[in-house]
Amino acid sequence: MMDFILVPLVVGIVALTIYKLFELFVRKKERLIMIEKAGENLDPSVFQNLFSLPIKIQSTLSSGTLKAGCLLIGVGLGLLVGFLIVTFAIPGFNYGEGSYQIRETVGVVYGASVLLFGGLSLLIAFFLEMKYTKKHDE
Repeated sequence: MMDFILVPLVVGIVALTIYKLFELFVRKKERLIMIEKAGENLDPSVFQNLFSLPIKIQSTLSSGTLKAGCLLIGVGLGLLVGFLIVTFAIPGFNYGEGSYQIRETVGVVYGASVLLFGGLSLLIAFFLEMKYTKKHDE
């Protein structure tokens, strides 16, 4: 059905990728030339405090695993709650059967419960991280 757009789309993506690769290499060479020219006339002490971060990084512990774990727990809990809502609250729902409206309702219930519990789990991860950093700052 959409065969007429597939060939121009693929050709466009390939052409854009090749163009961006060439642009990447040319910019790299330009930057290296600029650094070499500027490096002869500059004193390194000028850049001593220019690139420092304004925030102090106290802990080397990353909270990415906490966020990912809480998010996965929230998504799993959202799927479970969505399944329970669909099973017990929608009359006449049999898996694979049903009208269009029932299937749309099931999709909305699953999506809403996953997003709700995923967001709540990220909020819990945020508050746990705040509590942990406050405890270690004192």
